[in-house]
Amino acid sequence: MTGYLDYIGYAVALLAATYAALSLLFMARRNQLEQVFARERSDAFQKRVSIELDQAQQVRDHQQRTWDGYRKFEVAEVVDEALDVRSVYMRPRDSKPLPPFKAGQHLAFKFNVPGQEKPVIRCYSLSDGPTDTARYRISVKRQGPPPNNPDVPPGVGSNYVHSLKPGDLLDVRAPGGSFFLPPESEHPIVLLAGGVGLTPMLSMLNYVIDNGQKRETWLFFGIRNKSEHMFADHLRHVMAEHENVTIVNVYGRPSDDCVEGHDYQATGYVSADLLKEMLPSANYDFYMCGPPPMMSSMFEGLTEWGVPESRIHFEAFGPASVKKTAPPPPAGDTPAEGIEVVFARSSKTVTWKGDNQSLLELAEEHGVALSFGCRAGSCGECATAVKEGKVRYLTEPGFTPETGSCLACCSVPDGRIAIDA
Repeated sequence: MTGYLDYIGYAVALLAATYAALSLLFMARRNQLEQVFARERSDAFQKRVSIELDQAQQVRDHQQRTWDGYRKFEVAEVVDEALDVRSVYMRPRDSKPLPPFKAGQHLAFKFNVPGQEKPVIRCYSLSDGPTDTARYRISVKRQGPPPNNPDVPPGVGSNYVHSLKPGDLLDVRAPGGSFFLPPESEHPIVLLAGGVGLTPMLSMLNYVIDNGQKRETWLFFGIRNKSEHMFADHLRHVMAEHENVTIVNVYGRPSDDCVEGHDYQATGYVSADLLKEMLPSANYDFYMCGPPPMMSSMFEGLTEWGVPESRIHFEAFGPASVKKTAPPPPAGDTPAEGIEVVFARSSKTVTWKGDNQSLLELAEEHGVALSFGCRAGSCGECATAVKEGKVRYLTEPGFTPETGSCLACCSVPDGRIAIDA
C-alpha cells in the first residue's frame, strides 16, 4: 500500500512539475508574442503618424507656395508648337517654388493690352503635368477673325499671348478650377480633345505617365491635319513607351503629306460613334475639352450610350456649350411672374424669368455693368457681393468666391436677391 501511495505521489509531483514547466513556456511565449504585437502596433502607429505628418507637410508647403490675387511672373521661353499655337513657359519673378496643381487646372491672367480701356482677363489651361515646381507652361492658339465674318476683331487675349517674348512680365493667379484628374483614382480614363482643347488633356496624360500609373488611358485628339498637330512627337513617344496608353489622332481634312497610321489613325471627327467603335465598353471616366459643337455632341452621345453624367467631365472657357444645370427649385418656388432681382448700386429692380439666364446675362440685358473674364466660373472676375438672398450655380464654378459673394456669370437667383451691382 505504501509503495502504491509513493507511486501516486511521484506521479502527482511529475504532473505538477510538467504543468509548471509548460506554464513557464506558455508565459515566455505569451511575453514573446506580446512583444511582437507591441512592435507591430508601434510600427503601424509610426507608419500612420509618418503618413499624416507627410500629408500635413504637403498642405503646409502648398499654403506657403500659393498666393492670393495676382503674382508677377516672367516669360522664360516661347515655343511654336503648331500652326498658330504657341507655348509660353513662365517662372515667378520672386524665384520662390511654385505650388503643385491638379492635372487639368488652369491659370487666370490679367493682361494690360495696349489700346484696351481696362485689363483683359483670360484663363488658359496648364499644358504640362504638375511636376515642375520652378515654372508653368500654357499653350495658346491665336484666334483670328471668324472665317465668315472677317470684320470681327481677332482674339485680344490670344494675340497678346502670341506677342510675348522672354523677359516680359505677367500678372497670374494661382492654379485653380474644378476640372482636373483626381490624383487618388486609378479608374480607366478617356481623354477627348478638339484643337487647342488638347492642353488640359495633355496635362492629365503627362500626370499619368510621370507618376507611373498603369490605368488604361485613351486619348482621342481631333484636328484638321498635321499642320495643327501640336506635340505630335511627344504623343508618339508616349504611345510607344507606355502600353497602357492608346492615342487616336483624328484628322478632319488630311492633306497630301499626312500619312495614315503614322500621323493619324482615323478621319472625320471625335464622336461618340467613333468611341463605340474603338472602346471595349463605356466603363470609363470621360474628360473632354474642345470647340462648343464637339462638346455638346459628345455630351449627348455619351449620355445616350448610357454613360452616367457623373463620369462625364468637361472644361469650357467662354459661354458654356454644355450645361449640367443645377437642380431645379422645388415646385412652386419660382412664381409665374418670375423672381425679383435688385441691382443695388444701379438702383434697378428687374425680373428673372427662370430660364437659366445667369445673373451676368440678366445684368447685361438691363444695362447694368458687371466685370467679367471667362464667363464660365473659372477666373473669379465677376465675383459680386450678395446683399440679400442666395444663388444656385448652373455649373460647378472653378473659382471659389469669398463668403457672401457669388460668381454672376454662372449663377441664378434662388428666390428674391439683391446684389452689389
